Parts: sequence; structure tokens; C-alpha cells
Amino acid sequence: MPILDVAGASLYYETHGHVSAPALLLIHAGIASLRMWDAVVPALEGDHNVIRFDARGFGGTRSAGGPHSDRDDARALLDHLGVAEATVVGSSRGGGIAVDLALETPERVSGLVLVGADIDGAPDLSLTEAEQPLVDELGAAAAAGDWPRLMDLEVRFWCIGPTRDAADLDPGFVRLAYDLNRENAAHAVEQPSPVPLEPPAYDRLGELDVPALVIVGAQDVSVVRRQFEHLADTLPGAETEVFSDCAHLPSVERPAEFVGRLREWLGLHGL
Repeated sequence: MPILDVAGASLYYETHGHVSAPALLLIHAGIASLRMWDAVVPALEGDHNVIRFDARGFGGTRSAGGPHSDRDDARALLDHLGVAEATVVGSSRGGGIAVDLALETPERVSGLVLVGADIDGAPDLSLTEAEQPLVDELGAAAAAGDWPRLMDLEVRFWCIGPTRDAADLDPGFVRLAYDLNRENAAHAVEQPSPVPLEPPAYDRLGELDVPALVIVGAQDVSVVRRQFEHLADTLPGAETEVFSDCAHLPSVERPAEFVGRLREWLGLHGL
């Protein structure tokens, strides 16, 4: 099992493809682990050096907790693998890390793919009537320290979505979505504390000068859809894609369509 020891943590990671091929760094969402990329890696590893890892607090990574920089962890992994720069594909929380990494060390990022990205520094936005009760349930589970229930409520809110019924969705996707987050309950005692980039990214997107593809699911929560609009309007030259029948994890819910759009964009930019 490949492990990279860094200050305060042992990062679990996987690599696929040939080391001399263009690098793709995949950063998972906060409701999953690197397993969320399982269905897309086989379609990418033939002509890319695909790298993925579990952030602190997720999956196979073990952490001592306390302050840390997710950006430092990503760079440490790239350094360990001898990768000078990569196209970074980040989902949700991972999208925020990808943007912060590009702002802090632009020479390490050759392109950005942001999927339902959560960007630090975004203003507080109101929730819809359908969303508020679900968020209240999330808060109650967190306050009670009921981590398994919190993990499942997160999937209900983000992956199924406030306006959809799980019974109407592919049961295989629903099972996978719950499985991806349930393993993270074991990390609740670690309490890692990511150190944010200062100043935060939300008002600095115009500084980025790399090709960017911004993706969102049309059934995602309202806050994410509004962040998507901000990214589309603010990132220089950003291309966009809306997956009409997806919520927060298009790469998991519709992997074939996701890979098709990603490969089209990578080919267009020679990445």
C-alpha cells in the first residue's frame, strides 16, 4: 500500500499509467475518498500519469490532527513522484484545494478542472426551503457527535440532492455514494484542521492563467450552483459544462459522460 509520510500524517496515494505521460492529479470531494475516481481512472491511465490521494481525514490516510496545509500535502506528493506540474482535477472540497494550489504555486498547475467546487472566501448565501431542513439535520448530527449518521445525511444532501428521491436514481450509484462516505466516519477523532490560503481564493480567481473547465450538476445544491456561476464569470477563459441529471458528484453518477467531456477538453488544450 503506497504511503507518503509527511509532518503529522501518512498519506495514502495511488498512481496509474506511465510516469513520462502528462500528469493528472485527482483530488476527491469531502464526502468521498480517492475511490470516487475508480470508474474514470481506466479511461485516463492509457495516456496520462494519473495520481490520486486521500486527504487528511479521509480514506486510507492517517493523521495526527491539528493544523496542516492540504496544498503542502499535494505538493509533497508531486515532489515525491518527481512530477513538476500537473493538471489538477478537483471535486467539491478538492476543487477548492486545486484553486488554492494554483494560486499559491502556479508553476505546479498546468490546468484546472473544477467539479462542484467549493471556493474559500465565498460569501454566505441563503438556502432554499428544501435545503434548510436537511442542513438542520446535518447540524444536529454533528452536534451530537453521531458521525455515522452525519456521513449518511451528507450523502442525502449532496449526492442525492435536496430535490431528488433516491428511489428514482440508479441504485448502484446510491449504494456507492453511501459507501464512499461511510468509511470517513472513522476519522472523526483525528480532527485535522486545514490552514486556509490568505487572502482567500474567491476574489483572486482573475490571477489564474491556465486552461480551466468548470463543471456542475444541475441537481446540485443552490450554493454550489452559484459558486459555479462565479467561477464561470471570473476565471479567465473558463469553459463550462452542466450535467443535467446529476447532483454533486458527476464523475461518480455519470462517469462515462464525465470522462468524455474531460478527455475532449484535455485534447483541446494538449494536456
